[in-house]
Amino acid sequence: MRRTSLSLLSAAAGAALTFITMQPRLAFDGASARAAAGDAYRQLSLLGAVFERVRADYVDQPDDNKLVESAIFGMLVGLDPHSSYMGATSLQDMRLQTSGRFGGLGMEVSMDKGLVKVVAPIDETPAAKSGVMANDIISHIDGEPVLGFTLDQAVDKMRGPVNTSVKLRIVRDGTDKPIEISITRDIIRVRSVRASLQGEDVAYVRITQFNEQTTDNVRKAIGELTAQAGDKLKGFIIDLRNNPGGLLDQAITVSESFMNGGEIVSTRGRNADSTQRFYARGNDMIKAKPMIVLINGGSASASEIVAGAWQDHKRATIIGSRSFGKGSVQTIIPLGPGNGALRLTTARYFTPSGRSIQARGITPDIEVLQDVPQELRARTNTRGESSLLGHLKGDGQEETGSQSYVPLDPRNDKALDTALNLMRGLKVNPAFPPPPLR
Repeated sequence: MRRTSLSLLSAAAGAALTFITMQPRLAFDGASARAAAGDAYRQLSLLGAVFERVRADYVDQPDDNKLVESAIFGMLVGLDPHSSYMGATSLQDMRLQTSGRFGGLGMEVSMDKGLVKVVAPIDETPAAKSGVMANDIISHIDGEPVLGFTLDQAVDKMRGPVNTSVKLRIVRDGTDKPIEISITRDIIRVRSVRASLQGEDVAYVRITQFNEQTTDNVRKAIGELTAQAGDKLKGFIIDLRNNPGGLLDQAITVSESFMNGGEIVSTRGRNADSTQRFYARGNDMIKAKPMIVLINGGSASASEIVAGAWQDHKRATIIGSRSFGKGSVQTIIPLGPGNGALRLTTARYFTPSGRSIQARGITPDIEVLQDVPQELRARTNTRGESSLLGHLKGDGQEETGSQSYVPLDPRNDKALDTALNLMRGLKVNPAFPPPPLR
């Protein structure tokens, strides 16, 4: 079970960006700094007074540790949808998640207006096999209402020993009654890369998330597909649809596997001197062969970094619908043994041309919308980052969500069909291949 995947999480990113939280605050002179500190200490005194009153007068003896954790949680949840406090168990769980192998049901979840919302079920997991869908709202877990739970508490309720079951009540747009689903827990082995030849001449690589194994698996797939197709290979289709993101370092190394150089992404924090830029090292593994990238409303975070870098460098043509629009970086800041960690938004990220994706997303070069079955039309659009309560404001006009439906049958997949026809020369569009940079 993953608490949220619409974040850029990485031990490497955390180590690289933690210094942002330690930079001197240059916005105050001495007098104003002392005044601000005085105000802060008065507020902390208020917090201490409330803590002592609760300990002394609450109807039952409260747990001091839970009081402190709740205070920290409230402080962070009020910042933005992606900052949070992780207890020691949650921190360990996150480390397991990014390793690509963890226990649970197999779905990406976030908190939306006090309820647990499914971002996406992970392919070939118990959740996906049980019929859980993106945008489903989980209202009850084992008969207990979710309203009032934190996201961590809800996830803990769904977690449990392998081969035990959990009952979920799901509210789904377009259905008259809640849906009751029983799911058997299992070890989740996330296969982040799937690859195949389409016919004999086009390589197809689907990346479902960016975990520790993704770059190695992408590079392995490139080698195998190139060897299989030989001289017949016309190009590569990289499918990032409904990929909710993952590790920053993996987004960078996947990007550079198809580039001969240039900037991939920059991160900009609160202070001007905290800016970092990440560049491609090495050589394009597919030797400048044409590329098409598929995105949709479920493509977020690390997926948007990759698509944005290739789009700005005219390395690939982007096809599909506008992406989610999550353009912020979360730093994991450990708080010492047994104390968990802060998951704190510390920077925004920008594409090589300086575009901020926050609350705007990546706009495809060629928009292709799917034909959606009638019974699914009410739930095939994601609302996007701009709809999340308390989201960081974007630069300029914010955009709403877009279509996130991907047909199960490839024969009905209009975006994939468009990509294949362009790659084979059966269709012509001025966006493919992209015009060279001037």
